[in-house]
Amino acid sequence: MATSRSLLLLLPLLLLLAAPLHASDDDLDYLIDNADDIPANDPDGWLQEGSPDDDDDDLFHQDQAHDLPPFDEAHVVVLSTANFSDFLAARRHVMVEFYAPWCAHCQALAPDYAAAAAELVPLAHEVALAKVDATEDTDLAQKYDVQGFPTILFFIDGVPKDYNGARTKEAIVSWINKKLGPGVHNITTVDEAKKILTGEDKVVLAVLDSLSGAHSNEIAAASRLEDAVNFYQTSDPDVAKLFHIDPAANRPSLVMLKKEDEEKLTFYDGQFKASAIAEFVSANKLPLVITLTQETAPSIFDNPIKKQILLFVVANESSKILPTFKEAAKSFKGKLLFVFVERDNEEVGEPVSNYFGITGQETTVLAYTGNEDARKFFLDGEMSVENIKRFAENFLEDKLTPFYKSEPLPDSNEGDVKIVVGKNLDQIVLDESKDALLEIYAPWCGHCQALEPTYNKLGKHLRGIGSLVIAKMDGTANEHPRAKPDGFPTILFYPAGKKSFDPIVFEGDRTVVEMYKFIKKHASIPFKLTRPATKTEDGQSSTSSKGERSSGTNLKDEL
Repeated sequence: MATSRSLLLLLPLLLLLAAPLHASDDDLDYLIDNADDIPANDPDGWLQEGSPDDDDDDLFHQDQAHDLPPFDEAHVVVLSTANFSDFLAARRHVMVEFYAPWCAHCQALAPDYAAAAAELVPLAHEVALAKVDATEDTDLAQKYDVQGFPTILFFIDGVPKDYNGARTKEAIVSWINKKLGPGVHNITTVDEAKKILTGEDKVVLAVLDSLSGAHSNEIAAASRLEDAVNFYQTSDPDVAKLFHIDPAANRPSLVMLKKEDEEKLTFYDGQFKASAIAEFVSANKLPLVITLTQETAPSIFDNPIKKQILLFVVANESSKILPTFKEAAKSFKGKLLFVFVERDNEEVGEPVSNYFGITGQETTVLAYTGNEDARKFFLDGEMSVENIKRFAENFLEDKLTPFYKSEPLPDSNEGDVKIVVGKNLDQIVLDESKDALLEIYAPWCGHCQALEPTYNKLGKHLRGIGSLVIAKMDGTANEHPRAKPDGFPTILFYPAGKKSFDPIVFEGDRTVVEMYKFIKKHASIPFKLTRPATKTEDGQSSTSSKGERSSGTNLKDEL
C-alpha cells in the first residue's frame, strides 16, 4: 500500500521531468526567428541587455548602487530572529536597518551605514548599528511593519522609532548623537520659562518633585523618541503656573503647549512611562486639522497615525466648512489625522486631488488608509459634524466600501491587446476560464513607451489563442485591489482557475521571446501559436514552419 502511494506521488514528477528534455518548443523557435521585438525607439539598448530598470515609485531619489567602492562592514552587527531580542535587551540604543539584498537603495546606503557604525565605535557602550535581511527574517519584518526598503528603526530601551533622516554617514551620526544627549532641559526660573514660551511654538513641560530620579528618566527617554518637540522639566511652582498647571496638583504632571493651535494646552493623564508619553506627544503635536503643504507633508505621511480624513475644498469656500471639520476632528485625536487640502492650490492641492481621482470644484471628504493597500472611501451626504463623525467611526471600524478609480469603458475592445480599466478588470483579467497577462503602465513613463511596440507584437503573436488574454491598463487613471503596480511598467500574470491567488510578477527581459516563455511556464491551459499563412510554390496556403526565416531581425543569433 505504501509502495503504491509513493509511486502515485512520483508519477507527476516523472512526467514533468521527462517531457521538456526530449521535445523542443516549436513555438519558441518560431518566435525567436520571427519576433523582431527590438523597438526602433530604443536608443539606450536596454532591451538587448535585459535590464528592466523600472521607473519605480520613488520619483525623488535616483540612488546609484553600481560600481560601489569596497567598504568595511565589520562594525555593523548582523541580526536575525535568533539573536534580535537578546541583542536589544543588552543595549539601550540600537539602530536597525531592515534591508533586501536586491534593493538598490539598500546597496547605496550600505557604505554610509558602515561608515557611521565605524565612527560611533567610541560610543559602543551606548549605541550599536545593526542590520536585518528582511527577505530572510520575514517574521521580524512583519512584527515591525516593514513595508519598504530600507526601513531604519532606532530602538531606545526596546521601543522603536522611525529614522526618516538623510541616508548619509554625517546625518546618521548627527541624529544619533542628538538621541544620546540629555533630551530634557531644566527650567529653574520664571525668566527662563517666559523665554521658552515666547520663542517656541510647541513645548512639553513636566512638573516633578525632583529634577532627577525615575520620573525625570522617563521624560528624558520620551524626549529621545520625539524629534519635533522640545521637552522641559521643572519643580518650581511659579513656572508651573505659567504653563497653567496648578502648583498644588499631584506630581508628576505634564502638559503640551501649542501656540498656533486652537487647543493651546493639552494635559496628559496617562501612565508616566516614556513610550506612553511619546505616544501622547505624537498624537497631539499636530493641530486638530493640518493644512497640507510641501512643509507639512512629512509630518502627515511619516506620522505613526496612518489613517487620514481629508477635506478637499476650494480656497474661497474653506471658511464655511473648516469649522465643522475641526469640530468633528476633536473626537478622533490620536486615532485619525484630519487634513485640509486646498484643492485649487496648483503646487499641492491639484496634484493630490488628481491622485485621488477628485475632479471639479465640489467639496469632498475622503477617508484614506495611508498604508500599503492605499484604500480610499468617500463621504456621501451632508457636510455636517454628525455625518463626518459617523463616517470617521465607520472608517475606523472598517465598515466602509472602498472606492477605486476607473476610466470609462472603451467603446471598442477588439484589438490584440485588450484595454482594461477599473470597471472591467474583473470581466477581462479575473475570468477564471482564461490565463491573463496584464501590463500596468503610466502614459508619462519612458520605459512603458519603449515597451509598447514589443507588447503589441506579443499580443499579435498570441491573438489566436482563445484561452489567453493579453491586456494593459493605465495605472495612473485606474485602480483595482487585485492589480497593484510596483512602479511602472508592472507586468502581472493571472493563471486560469487560480484568480484568488496573488498574480505572478514578470521580472525578466522585456522581449517577446522572454514574455512568451514566462506565459508558457505559468499558463494553466496549454496552447499552441496560430502561425500566419504563407504561399507555397504551387500557390496553396501553408503555415510557417520551424525551419523558415522571416525577413525581420534574426533574434536567434542575437540571443
